[in-house]
Amino acid sequence: MKRRDVLEATFRQHECGDFRWLDPRRIVVAEWVRMKCRFGCPRYGKSRVCPPNVPSVAECQRFFDEYEEAVLFHFTRTVERPEDRHSWTRSINGRLLKLERAVFLERHEKALVLFTGPCNLCDDCTGDPAECTIPQSARPAPEGLAVDVFSTARNCGYQIRVLTDYSQQMDRFGMLLVQ
Repeated sequence: MKRRDVLEATFRQHECGDFRWLDPRRIVVAEWVRMKCRFGCPRYGKSRVCPPNVPSVAECQRFFDEYEEAVLFHFTRTVERPEDRHSWTRSINGRLLKLERAVFLERHEKALVLFTGPCNLCDDCTGDPAECTIPQSARPAPEGLAVDVFSTARNCGYQIRVLTDYSQQMDRFGMLLVQ
């Protein structure tokens, strides 16, 4: 069985069946993404996996360049109440973390997952990066590493747009980097 076939079976076992392979050179890293974090996100500086507690944009680009393959995972949902998106994202991120572990155990030691949004594995985040209670599980979102998710998703053939209200179907994207 080919390596990709084995990995794809693992993705499906972890309920991550909507995915596209991509060359890490097609991951769009951009300064504007970091600026949106800095000047628009209430979590800025409050997580060990969000800016400014992550590498610089240039370091992020060099990091992606170390990989031969990446996988973009797509998840969709419409929620009844805006706050329901948080538990949904937490559930996906938990699955992605288990997927990363499974891929690692399949002899892909460089496997690393990027969450579908801010790390929200804990019900009550301390808000202080130094006091994170599960640093071994915390992972950044692609945006935390300056990934332009809109352009990257479009590079993979996904249709993605800015939503104008919470009644619309949401698109979430996580990523797995593998060697």
